[in-house]
Amino acid sequence: MTAPAVPTSTAALLVNDDGHYLLHLRDANKNICGAGQWSLPGGHSEPGESLDAVIARQLREDAGLHIPGLVPFAAIETRSDTDRPTSRVQVYRGRWNGDPASLPLTEGIMLRWTPAEQIPWLTMDPRTTAVIRHHRAGPHTRHHTDGPLPVLRVRSTGTKTVLNVIGVHLYPERDGKVLLGLRHPDSAYAPSEHHFLAGHCEQESAVACLIREATAEAGLVFAAEDVEFVHAVHLLDAPGTQPRMQLVFRARRWQGEPQVLEPDKCVGWGWWPADALPDPTVAYTRAAIDGIRRGRPYTELGWA
Repeated sequence: MTAPAVPTSTAALLVNDDGHYLLHLRDANKNICGAGQWSLPGGHSEPGESLDAVIARQLREDAGLHIPGLVPFAAIETRSDTDRPTSRVQVYRGRWNGDPASLPLTEGIMLRWTPAEQIPWLTMDPRTTAVIRHHRAGPHTRHHTDGPLPVLRVRSTGTKTVLNVIGVHLYPERDGKVLLGLRHPDSAYAPSEHHFLAGHCEQESAVACLIREATAEAGLVFAAEDVEFVHAVHLLDAPGTQPRMQLVFRARRWQGEPQVLEPDKCVGWGWWPADALPDPTVAYTRAAIDGIRRGRPYTELGWA
């Protein structure tokens, strides 16, 4: 028997008092799953993040939504033509009665309330169709906290490229030392570990992202010509998780001294000898620094 995929993504089935479903129209011009289709709001997990935290963060970041009382509802398992599970999404159920047009949407095209009778006429993500069909099949009052979720299985509709998250990282050197931040003990990723100044690329170039994150996180200012690419780590945290391409740039010059400007993420900055890093330091951070010192431009972690 083929083992089920591990959930690495979440979605929210939000219903209002009229029985309408909150649907999200995804961008048709991106290489993403469900491009151009109506789907449920949600998203992928960060390393070390619980699924409960994922759905709360995604709703907040993508649409400014805070939905109390979300409960696990079902799991959607996408299977290939060979019946191999390729992905699994945990769906949460909740109630909301607001106006989608008033939300500060940062992902996709639009959110709208949709009556169930309109759904057959829309271009729908088949996973969303399966969830709504399951919801309409009968009352769902059980909170799935002490048993397995019902699993809704759908066939893959194509072989899309698996998207890789792009991370950017700053490697400033001073007197043979490198700048690392000590992450907050409540951080979803690498709590109480030392790490590069880093961020995720949005709709921007890698260097533009680096400049933005350096200013926002530590008050460091530099121009695009002040940095050079020095290393890449292609990372897979665990089987079934989303791959990540971590790009590291050396800063040749900058203005300002490191400040703690996002204390919920980083509690302090420090300069550390590149050959005597503090313990603990994020594993791929160590690997990247080792690669830079050896003149090696690329490292793979977690793929074996």
